[in-house]
Amino acid sequence: MITLNEPPRLIRPTTAVRTSYLTGEQADCLLRGTDTDWLGPASDDFDAFVAARDHDKERWQVMSTVFWYVSGEHYLGTLVVRHTLTPELSVEGGHIGYHVVAPWRRQGHASRMLGLGLEKARERGISRALLTCAPDNDASRRVIEKNGGVPDEQLGSELRFWIG
Repeated sequence: MITLNEPPRLIRPTTAVRTSYLTGEQADCLLRGTDTDWLGPASDDFDAFVAARDHDKERWQVMSTVFWYVSGEHYLGTLVVRHTLTPELSVEGGHIGYHVVAPWRRQGHASRMLGLGLEKARERGISRALLTCAPDNDASRRVIEKNGGVPDEQLGSELRFWIG
């Protein structure tokens, strides 16, 4: 296992983790069997790729903030805070979405990242955050519960949890 020289933190997207970001996201896409075509343009102009993510902007029809979870030159994952919810996001998505790239999973990073993400959500006026996960995603359910998630109901294909 790689030893991290500094504690991971949530920061705005940065070019400082270019190689680690691209390789981590590529590994995730390959593991999930999802499209990797977006990685070519991202690697060709990583500065523009980062610039497009380094400010609050509308995503999923709501204002959102993207954070990267990093330690030094190591990119470990992404967390998104959605400032409000649409009816669709109230069923699937919630206020916070996160993922840890494959090389860094099963090391407690998701739990710590979500804890930091909840602080970022509170800074944006979200005192009670909704999180969702698939019923068969035991790892995500444990991360949410470890951060104080209280089960709500299952709507559609997602379990819902409230924190705060």
